[in-house]
Amino acid sequence: MAQTRWLDDVEMRAWLGFVFTRDLIAAAVGRDSLRESNLTYVEYTVLARLADAPDHRRSFAELAAVLEWSQSRLSHQITRMEKRGLVARESIPDDARRTAAVLTDKGVHVLDSAAPAHVDSVRRHMVDVLDRGQLAALADIYDTLLAHHRGTEPSLGRAVSREQHT
Repeated sequence: MAQTRWLDDVEMRAWLGFVFTRDLIAAAVGRDSLRESNLTYVEYTVLARLADAPDHRRSFAELAAVLEWSQSRLSHQITRMEKRGLVARESIPDDARRTAAVLTDKGVHVLDSAAPAHVDSVRRHMVDVLDRGQLAALADIYDTLLAHHRGTEPSLGRAVSREQHT
């Protein structure tokens, strides 16, 4: 039987720091989003991922993969957002068994209105708290961790455009 490799002090600080800051920052940005734009953090994320897509539409399979969610979770979320008029479901013409989520005109307007406050919140709760070197190191760390868990090569230094709403 293999012996457990317990976390040392630095490893524990890194792990708990990630766990607690991820939850605290996401909750703070979520509260700001709800207050400023009446969008939950999850709704904002779905709208932003649809806005990034050509014609503001993605198949459920593609959107679930981009969000790293199950299709069941996505389907429930899209149902809630449909009721608010933010998104719509459409059949995919070449495969009637598949469905796409589409950003509605109202969804585009809500996202465009919410984006400046969202970015301000992300800056206030994370980006502006760190100096440029810390931010670059953190970005490299997350690139490495994401690549490990996705089974891909790290995309170090990859830029994200302003149009991506995140």
